[in-house]
Formats: sequence, structure tokens, C-alpha cells
Amino acid sequence: MTDATNEQNARAWDALARRQAELAKPARDEDFGDPLKTVDPLGWLGATISGRSVLCLAAGGGRQSALYAAAGAKVTVVDISTEMLALDRQVATERNLAVRTIQASMEALPMLADAEFDITVHPVSTCYVAEVGPVFREVARVTRGGGLYVSQHKSPASLQTGLRPEGTGYQLHEAYYRDGPLPATDPSRLREPGTLEFLHRWEELLGGLCRAGFVIEDLIEPLHADSTAEFGTFGHRSRFVAPYVRVKARKMCTNPGHDKQSIVV
Repeated sequence: MTDATNEQNARAWDALARRQAELAKPARDEDFGDPLKTVDPLGWLGATISGRSVLCLAAGGGRQSALYAAAGAKVTVVDISTEMLALDRQVATERNLAVRTIQASMEALPMLADAEFDITVHPVSTCYVAEVGPVFREVARVTRGGGLYVSQHKSPASLQTGLRPEGTGYQLHEAYYRDGPLPATDPSRLREPGTLEFLHRWEELLGGLCRAGFVIEDLIEPLHADSTAEFGTFGHRSRFVAPYVRVKARKMCTNPGHDKQSIVV
């Protein structure tokens, strides 16, 4: 990805953080009642992550890092936005949590050691890079054999589909096989203003994970459909196309005799 793309997306997220946009709001007090359940409602990470090394990738904003740290993990958060990372440091200070912050693009993590993390968590953000392959390869490099990679992505179908209803439903506007960033659109819950976003096909998302050395163990489409939602709203559109997909993948062990359950349970 070009430096210009990174710079534009960093500026856009800096602006979102400064105006406290919905996706740039730190964790709330009630989120800390059971921090692990808040960030892992499906229980993919097991009963405890106490003492685990966790990478929160492209996950600035004072939510992910703080909650994983409150759950007992040793947390590193990487983000491209200065302002989003400032929120992580602010929340960590306020709640007396140990969080390491690093400003970098998700595609290149030379400051992180091989097999440094037991768990990598990656909220929706792969849409901001032109190619996901380099991201997955870096995650595979820094995640230990048997470790988990939990990532969430914007559904390619959702990025193809118009934001506004046409007739009784929604229509595809973008080609599935395409190059370059998506056209700019009005701000919405589905598209962040000022950012450059890219559509990634399923073969790039799921196939890319496998080619990088991960085994996919589970996949869900978080439910946002609302049968009572007003026509044209986020909940209404989600009845026609799932906006996101969440993937649980495990890094394959290079040592056949290694017990992966000894790393992450």
C-alpha cells in the first residue's frame, strides 16, 4: 500500500478520534464488569487470558487494549492513528493498566518479534489496505504456533452494495473483481468518512488466512438484522446483507510434537 493511502487513512482516523465518533469511543465503565466477555462474547479465547501476550492490531481507540489488559493479558496495541493511540494511553493511565502502544501500519511490523504473541485480535480494518496478504503473513509471523488470530472484516458483498434502498431492497453497485479504492460515499455506520477503503474477495480473506499458515476453526456473521428497523436504516439493510464477518483461526504448529493447547486454551 502506498504511503499516501496510509497517510490519508491515518488523518481520517485522527479526525474521527478528535470528534469522538462512535468507533473512536473508549470502553465504558460497564464494559469492565466482565472485560473478557465484553470482547469475547463467543468464548473463542477460553475461560481466561490471564498472563497471555495479546496483540491488538489496528485496534486503537481505548477499548480493545484496555479490556484485554483488564482481563489480565499482556497487551500491545498497534494502530496507524496518533489520536487513536492517545486514547489507549489515556484509558490505560486512568485505569492503571499496562498497555504498550506502537504507531505502525498493519502490513509491516518489524518492531515485533517472531512468535511474540499468544493471541492476535484484529477488529474491522483490513478494508483500509489494498492487499490483505502482507497483513496475514505478518500476523502469522508474530503469532506463536498454536496461537489464535481473531479477526473481523467488512463483508465484500456489503461493500458492493449501495447504502440506500432502491425499490424494496438494495442493489449491487460495485464489481466484485475490481482494483483500487472504493468510491467515496456519504458517511454512515458502514463507511468511515475520509478513508480509502478496499474490497477484498473471499478467496483473499479466507484463502489468504490459510495460505499464511492458519487453520480456520469458526466463522460467524455478527447479527445486525432488525425486523423492526425503519426502512433504509442500518438494521433494515442488514436484513439483506450481513455487514461483517468474524473469523477464528489458529496458527499451525511447525513442530508436530508441540501441544497447541499448552499455548492457548
